[in-house]
Amino acid sequence: MSFEPFALHARVLSGVRAIGYTDPTPIQTQAIPHVMAGRDVLGLAQTGTGKTAAFALPILDRLVRDPKRGVTRALVVAPTRELAEQIHQAFGELGQATGIKSATVYGGVGMNPQIQALNRGVDVVVACPGRLLDLLSQGHGDLSRVEVLVLDEADHMFDMGFLPDVRRILRQLPRGRQSLLFSATMPEAIRHLVDETLTDPVTVAVDRGAPAETVAHALYPVEAHLKTDLLRELLRRWDARRVLVFTRTKHRAKRLAEKLDGGGLFVSSIQGNLSQRRRQEALDGFRRGDVHVLVATDIAARGIDVAEVSHVVNYDVPDTEEGYTHRIGRTGRARHEGDAVTFVTRDDADMVRRIEKVLGERIARERLEGFDYDVPLPARLDADERRFQRGGIAGGGQRGGARGGQPRPPVGGGRAPARASAGDARPAGPGGGRPSGGSRPSGGASHPRPQVVAPTPQHAGGGAGEAGAGDRSRRRRRGRRSGGAGARD
Repeated sequence: MSFEPFALHARVLSGVRAIGYTDPTPIQTQAIPHVMAGRDVLGLAQTGTGKTAAFALPILDRLVRDPKRGVTRALVVAPTRELAEQIHQAFGELGQATGIKSATVYGGVGMNPQIQALNRGVDVVVACPGRLLDLLSQGHGDLSRVEVLVLDEADHMFDMGFLPDVRRILRQLPRGRQSLLFSATMPEAIRHLVDETLTDPVTVAVDRGAPAETVAHALYPVEAHLKTDLLRELLRRWDARRVLVFTRTKHRAKRLAEKLDGGGLFVSSIQGNLSQRRRQEALDGFRRGDVHVLVATDIAARGIDVAEVSHVVNYDVPDTEEGYTHRIGRTGRARHEGDAVTFVTRDDADMVRRIEKVLGERIARERLEGFDYDVPLPARLDADERRFQRGGIAGGGQRGGARGGQPRPPVGGGRAPARASAGDARPAGPGGGRPSGGSRPSGGASHPRPQVVAPTPQHAGGGAGEAGAGDRSRRRRRGRRSGGAGARD
């Protein structure tokens, strides 16, 4: 099936062809006709299924057929800056022949361009809840003529404590609007939000609850202190060119990127302590291929739409099954194949069982041939290294680190897992050195080498997607004391 049967406006179809879309994805096939008919839609779909175009195309069609300048007619609410930028970019690319203008509104960047966009009534506003409410409370913008509302990644907004903010936004919108809500999961709070927001909705469910079938899964049992060496060796053997690595904490992401960078690999990190500009620079470098490995916290699990990510590595096991699904949704996108690799310690056994239940199958246990799994934890670690080793702790447990600085018995009692993977020669030693097989990508000379940037005091606490409502309140108080408007999303 092509996009022609949807009867989209010719200028919208022009944008579809310009970016190379040929066949709609299942979520687009099912959702677009209902959205174009004016129905409220509840879309249940995993990340990477093409749902942004599922709502962007009908909205563009609606706006271009009945132009009204100087009025904000569509509002898209998203939980993170990265996702907001991704949606904004999709509107720009798909609507390049329509003259429809969109703008983003989120924290961590200057307010003036956002104020100007709201006050002049840009056609589509893509916003994170916190900054949008800040500007509305200051008298900027008018949402009284919004015709279409989209709540994207609603379950993630719930996880981040944004639902009270979302409800405050809803009170400023006209009752007769069309509403679309997309979510990967349906916790009870989202069911309540559906009842409050949607009227007689059509439910469209695609690929819900399980990762894409184009992703191959593998577990690597390993002691916590050997994770970095194992990752470095895997990157060498993969000849890594576009790998996304997830850690549990911001400090851990920054330090791991510093440890991996070099030896032919260009590594950067994206986490909440970086300014929005530096986060965007890292993401753009990853998209171009200048950055081979991007180390990220869960801030990036939703909102990174980068084609042809070959591997996603869970350096730390995520806290929830949904977290696993969203992380690995960064690979195997747009029907490409990808690999999801997860490092596990014995402390992760319960979460592994829960992830396997979601997948409906046992994940293969891999053991890298030639890698020395018996290197003990050093008896003495400096303070920064101890903090790095503790980075996997969650919920008061001792995940990802050794107790009391003492080495623990090998994972699995020293026995090899069920399946062994083919490998190259054994690495030089536990210290690992820098990988030796990489080379700079072609064209790299035309771009400056990406830098891993340490957070500065003015950026601390300004992250998006890594804090709940309590942390956002503290950030707002700090913003008011410093004369700023806060850094919440």
